[in-house]
Amino acid sequence: MTPSTKTMSRIKPVIFIFLLLPSLIWLYQFFAGSLGVNPIDQLIDKSGEFALRLLVLTLLLSSLAQLKYMRSLQMIRGMVGLFVFYYLVLHLMTYVILDHYFNWEFILKDAIKRPFITLGFTSFFLLVPLALTSTNVMVKKLTYKVWKNIHELIYVAAPLAALHFYLLTKADKIEPMIYLIIIFILFAWRIFTKIFKH
Repeated sequence: MTPSTKTMSRIKPVIFIFLLLPSLIWLYQFFAGSLGVNPIDQLIDKSGEFALRLLVLTLLLSSLAQLKYMRSLQMIRGMVGLFVFYYLVLHLMTYVILDHYFNWEFILKDAIKRPFITLGFTSFFLLVPLALTSTNVMVKKLTYKVWKNIHELIYVAAPLAALHFYLLTKADKIEPMIYLIIIFILFAWRIFTKIFKH
């Protein structure tokens, strides 16, 4: 059984709440003082990891939506993509504001000293155009072809985000490796389908 447009319309608000809920829980825990010994680090880690998982999910939805009987997944793909950006903003703002109090000189030195931070910033800025052009109005203004070319940036941003996570993980690197492998497979599938169509 494949998801219909009607079914996706019904469950879209539920998915929205499900995707928003983690951030509300973390923010509550943060202000309640129950987010662990180092709440700022916890908030940075949790928001970043969840953003990466949603980024991988967005790629997966994009690939599945190419299939004839799964096209209705396009209805939630954009929403999931915007939640990626939402959690990335939460991740970045926690690092910039709560952790370093807008100390741009220190942040710049930190980025030079630790390449994984540079990768994280690069991935974020590559995803900004995707978030800004996510509406149907922007698709019409840009034309679908231009819009699609802009949104291909996700295939650069996603591996950079996964590498960011891989480099900052000091002990068990299995989880970031899994993300990298999934991204590589989806990227390879994208190339294969493009060649096959031609």
